[in-house]
Amino acid sequence: MNLNSKYFDRIRINPRGAKVDTDEGPRCEWDGCRHRGTHRAPKGRRREGEFFRFCLDHVREYNKSYNYFAGMGDDDVAAYQRSAATGHRPTWTIGVNDAEGMRAKAAWADTFIDPFGMFNGMPGPKTEDRQRERRPLRNVERRSFAALDLEGWEDASEIKARYKTLVKRLHPDANGGDRTSEDRLRQIIQAYHYLKSAGFC
Repeated sequence: MNLNSKYFDRIRINPRGAKVDTDEGPRCEWDGCRHRGTHRAPKGRRREGEFFRFCLDHVREYNKSYNYFAGMGDDDVAAYQRSAATGHRPTWTIGVNDAEGMRAKAAWADTFIDPFGMFNGMPGPKTEDRQRERRPLRNVERRSFAALDLEGWEDASEIKARYKTLVKRLHPDANGGDRTSEDRLRQIIQAYHYLKSAGFC
């Protein structure tokens, strides 16, 4: 490869003979300094996000004397430190029953069911509310509930209790060996197993 090629010279970042300008960028803001301002230094309290531009020597000197809390009393500094613990966000004492907090708490509590009342101090929705909240039943689920003589809104304990009652009543051993209700018993067992696999009990 010929490194002296005119094509190679064109693709260089700084072609041979080109003057490199080293005076780009902001100047140091220190009085009387002519160097480049390559380092940022904060301007101070109530001017967050604003910076001075200094050279390395002057930014070191500025940082030695910089005090964010200059001009603040001891009480103001202590209040600032307490506020910094929460990221300067408003906080409330636990258990304060202000109206806005109660509305926010009620809105938060309505987003899920709390059956044991662990989060809000009140138990979850009653059975009537659970009936309204449960999704619509599919045909197979509706038939399974009908086989157990249930309406479809019962909870797991009620389904299991109904299943045990029907099995005890229809089992051939409980009927003196009568096998006439064997098909109905098979339907009940299949319906219960389906409801169990679908998560109803």
